[in-house]
Amino acid sequence: MKASISDHILASAGALFYREGIRAVGIDRIIEETKVAKATLYRHFPSKDHLVAAYLQDRHERVIRSLEEVLNEVPRPRDQLNLIFERLHDKADNPEFRGCAFALAVAEHGDSERVVTVARAHKAAVSQMFLALMERAGAEMAQPAVHLSLLYEGALATVAVGRDPQAVLTARDCALFVFDAAISSIKTAEKGRA
Repeated sequence: MKASISDHILASAGALFYREGIRAVGIDRIIEETKVAKATLYRHFPSKDHLVAAYLQDRHERVIRSLEEVLNEVPRPRDQLNLIFERLHDKADNPEFRGCAFALAVAEHGDSERVVTVARAHKAAVSQMFLALMERAGAEMAQPAVHLSLLYEGALATVAVGRDPQAVLTARDCALFVFDAAISSIKTAEKGRA
């Protein structure tokens, strides 16, 4: 099935934004890359700001879909947590990996309310996934999920700066420790009530 013009523009612009940076990629470069007329681009995306927000929204949907696939792939929450970090490590081990697209976009384009709104919604959705994972494991307190989310975000940032994907595996080990400690705490509390 042939991609729509807006999908084609979005895919090309998104690849450029992630690889080279939002500010470094101008509209003329996107037009050159996509081989569409300027009027066509602006008919689909009224401004660069709209295009950047659409790129982030598209990326958000792909990341959430990928995380949901992990949650559906393995049944146990601890194994799900492990696999989330393993998959992140696989991505981080690619020389084209630059870190979190949302953090990069806010760093470059943080004056755009549209961009910041999409980035914040993405971070909230990822945090919510960790909270749901912990709830499925029987830990209904929010703090462990907050820790897991920060470990995930910290791994993304550390790899972006240090270029060492091993940081993701270190974060995974810490995340599993947090998970195990939360579950152990619940079991200890249940024994105390028995």
